[in-house]
Amino acid sequence: QVQLVESGGGLVQAGGSLRLSCAVSGRTFSSSAMGWFRQAPGKEREFVAAINYSGSSTYYADSVKGRFTISRDNIKNTVTLQMNSLKPADTAVYYCATSAYYSETSYSRDYKYWGQGTQVTVSS
Repeated sequence: QVQLVESGGGLVQAGGSLRLSCAVSGRTFSSSAMGWFRQAPGKEREFVAAINYSGSSTYYADSVKGRFTISRDNIKNTVTLQMNSLKPADTAVYYCATSAYYSETSYSRDYKYWGQGTQVTVSS
């Protein structure tokens, strides 16, 4: 029903930047909050950032606050994660997800549909 496709992952040196994108289809994109999560080897899935249905409110994990920015385009049905000042600890598979709710939320249980993920590797 709902499909999410992440793109933009890759290799980058510490201190560099990457821009992840997520294309969503199958639902009214503008009615749902969106989130980014990540999972590193040997670790549980971790919340990264979320944005409400209109893009007027965002929420970030403390580990990425000030470095990452989430945004959305409700015309093109896309959500973006701009990642700056990347650290090796940011290395993970990054997943885009859509929520059943309007408001930004950090809980995995509030997200019903998930993308396949895109690999981000930060070296140094």
